[in-house]
Amino acid sequence: MRLSRYFLPVLKETPSEAQIVSHRLMLRAGMIKQQAAGIYSWLPLGYRVLRRIEQIVHEEQQRAGHIPLLMPTLQSADLWRESGRYDDYGDEMLRITDRQKRDLLYGPTNEEMITDIFRSNVNSYKDLPLTLYQVQWKFRDEMRPRFGVMRGREFLMKDGYNFDLTEADALHAYNRHLVSYLRTYERMGLQAIPMRADSGPIGGEDTHEFLVLADTGESEVFYDSEITDLTFGDREIDYDDPAACRAVLDEFTSRYARTDETHDEAVFADVPEARRKSARGIEVGQIFYFGTKYSEPMGATVVGPDGARTPVHMGSHGIGVSRLLGAIIEASHDERGIIWPEGVAPFHVGIVNLKQGDASTDSACEAIEGELRAQGLDVLYDDRDERAGAKFATMDLIGLPWRVTVGPRGLASNKVELTSRRTGETVELSPQDAVARLAEIYAPVFARSFTG
Repeated sequence: MRLSRYFLPVLKETPSEAQIVSHRLMLRAGMIKQQAAGIYSWLPLGYRVLRRIEQIVHEEQQRAGHIPLLMPTLQSADLWRESGRYDDYGDEMLRITDRQKRDLLYGPTNEEMITDIFRSNVNSYKDLPLTLYQVQWKFRDEMRPRFGVMRGREFLMKDGYNFDLTEADALHAYNRHLVSYLRTYERMGLQAIPMRADSGPIGGEDTHEFLVLADTGESEVFYDSEITDLTFGDREIDYDDPAACRAVLDEFTSRYARTDETHDEAVFADVPEARRKSARGIEVGQIFYFGTKYSEPMGATVVGPDGARTPVHMGSHGIGVSRLLGAIIEASHDERGIIWPEGVAPFHVGIVNLKQGDASTDSACEAIEGELRAQGLDVLYDDRDERAGAKFATMDLIGLPWRVTVGPRGLASNKVELTSRRTGETVELSPQDAVARLAEIYAPVFARSFTG
């Protein structure tokens, strides 16, 4: 992609309405544009990151054996009346009446609809276990939307739902989701800590939120600092092995970590004082087990091994896909702009041409661009007729992890500069070695992808 042809409306000044770093930088980097309170258009750069995050979510869900579908954003109020939540959910639900005077709602979540799909199509325990999920736009009518995509009214969310014959089977699904979420967040360059949480309007007693520690987090959290030393890494887990999944859950939840809603000062006091920490956290996902809360009132039953009908055990599992952009920026930025982790960057590498119009420099940039693309890397080539400082400032603001700088002086000795956005370290390499080094850097990123 040539920057001279790309739509990247960067701003030099920070908009006055932006209160936190991620909102400021997303506006300045031309990633989003506000259309109404808490509702944004996703401009090309932001949309690329959104799709990167969504792809990782899809890959890790399917790695765990979960099956994608897509449900409508508008739902019948009658389904929610069946479950008893229509009147209980509150003013965050946007209720609508169509021209036929039918009551509809813009879905904030999909427990009722997925239960209706299940009960219409599944009759036997032999079709279990089953986990269905989607990545879909949701709407919650926040009274005070703020902080950009961190607390918007319209947002992109992955919501998944498991259906199991027994409580034990459903708790295995819960553990399986925890494992898949740890993989998901680490692929995005995040440490998201599972914390005991409150179930809110979803219901159920077993629930963990995944929180990224950040000064601008909306929740106060309390935790044993040992938990920040844990990483999932590249370990392989058999998602069909209940003991293996349970072992991961035990590893990541055995230390104290709770949101303010479930914090227990007496239990926290048992943690050694030096390891007792409190901070702010950004919620980026939550998993629930709620048993038969929806299946019983809505008649989602299967014929069991004994021939009798029994309500299925269920859970729901969400990831805030659009919110993750803000969380990543809050966790990874500096005074110059965003610093994207390699796994979610809108472009893997940027090329800066220091002397646009010079035949040899233009030719070298185009050759490097072609070789990088041949390695499977997405490249943003700054071919604008701008001074070098302006080009560097743009690259720093939008946060591409790596930059290749090409100029006549370096090319005279067959050298270009390869710069890390995160560390600022610059090395001089031949164009061929720079391409080889970038291919090496991104090889583990590509190796972690999954094709179901």
